[in-house]
Amino acid sequence: MFASETRTWWTGREARPSDRRKWVKVFEACDEDKKGYLSREDFKVAVVMLFGYKPTKIEADSVMTSINSNASGICLEEFIKLMEKKKAAQLHQNEIRQIFTAFDRQYRGFLTLEDFKKAFKQVAPKLSERIVLEAFSYSSAQLHEKHIVSFF
Repeated sequence: MFASETRTWWTGREARPSDRRKWVKVFEACDEDKKGYLSREDFKVAVVMLFGYKPTKIEADSVMTSINSNASGICLEEFIKLMEKKKAAQLHQNEIRQIFTAFDRQYRGFLTLEDFKKAFKQVAPKLSERIVLEAFSYSSAQLHEKHIVSFF
């Protein structure tokens, strides 16, 4: 959930000063040798401290290859940019989850066609039924299901 996943909707807003201070503290804590950059392992520890999960090898590889190839690791400013993107992606994911949950009134973890129609009637009452059906068909096809749309 770094740069590639945030590219289409990331607004480029600056981080709040409190977030920035927290990221600087974590960077400094993970840069134990005070070398001025985070190694791959330092970066993984920092993500665990900030977001509560260990990045996968693929995620860590993606981050490490995205930084300046002349650098020995991730410098503070690059780390802050990465954390801004990570936080934005996390906020976006949470927003989508909240919207989905609002329409999943029976807490099943999926929406049927009827649930989907009711949801669209609430948020876009003038939208034609044909478009709603197309959206449902596209969403359910993405999941390889024929009759439901799931959050996951």
